[in-house]
Amino acid sequence: MANALSLVSFDSNRYSVPVKHAHRPITIVATVDEVRLIDGEQLVARHERSWKREQNLFDPVHYLALLEKKPGGFDHAQPLEEWELPACFATLRRLLETEPGGLGTREFIRVLRLLESVSLPQLADAVEYALHIGIHHADAFRVIVEHRREPPVPLFSLDGRPHLKLIDVGRTDVAAYQSLLMEELS
Repeated sequence: MANALSLVSFDSNRYSVPVKHAHRPITIVATVDEVRLIDGEQLVARHERSWKREQNLFDPVHYLALLEKKPGGFDHAQPLEEWELPACFATLRRLLETEPGGLGTREFIRVLRLLESVSLPQLADAVEYALHIGIHHADAFRVIVEHRREPPVPLFSLDGRPHLKLIDVGRTDVAAYQSLLMEELS
């Protein structure tokens, strides 16, 4: 059973699960190298097995949903104490927290929550790119990450289609679209 701190006890150590699985029965599957935590039929956490005793083994991502609701605890949360993030995340946080009318730490946590579905290198790459082009909004990072995960669209090739080379597609007159809009307004 996961306790109130979203920790599951196994072999004198405690392993974290996402906060939404606190107070739920958790099945533990352990090997020599790994501890897998399962809620029902869903794998909810995977940790490297520790052979030390009385250790708390946290995955910081497991606690981000709770911290998004209570961002004031972000700097004091024990699960985040030893979390090493690339330097671009510190830059992003500083920008978000100094932005007038911005959401600050809460928005920063929203960006970090993307780690629930992407790897840290993928998100760091997106953060560096977004900072380079001057964007720092959580939804923008999500779009960048999703775009980079999509395979590139292949170019249409005319090879083997000689009949298409004979077709002449004229230039589009964008003024014609403007006239359509004007007709609709009148």
